[in-house]
Amino acid sequence: MVGAYPEITWDDRSADFGNKDSTAPVRRRTRLDPLSAVKMPEALTAAVDAWAEAHHLSRSAAICKLVELGLKVAPPAFSSAQPVASDATRIEALAVHEIERLLDPALPTDERERRIRRLTEGPPEFSRERIDLPK
Repeated sequence: MVGAYPEITWDDRSADFGNKDSTAPVRRRTRLDPLSAVKMPEALTAAVDAWAEAHHLSRSAAICKLVELGLKVAPPAFSSAQPVASDATRIEALAVHEIERLLDPALPTDERERRIRRLTEGPPEFSRERIDLPK
């Protein structure tokens, strides 16, 4: 297979090895993508191989294509604190509802509110440890 790899001259091979000031890892300049090892269960490897064969690709090319496809359909990562804050608010509302359901209905309203607040906010001595409260 002549021409599969770019021709490397002696100067290209020695360029990275002679530079002692470089903080980059030492590797040859092959003009190829870096090699990445992937650890997968046998069943997944077999499924990737079957997909690769059906699409006339090598295993490496199939893994690249499948990862690209997966990244296109993956939900975007949270970019702001708003979704997390709304989840926290919703979780707290569910907790308050469950606490109200468990508390004795005969308790006075102010005692019920005190108990709910103590359970949802925690004891005052731990307030400085909470990460969701301003310091």
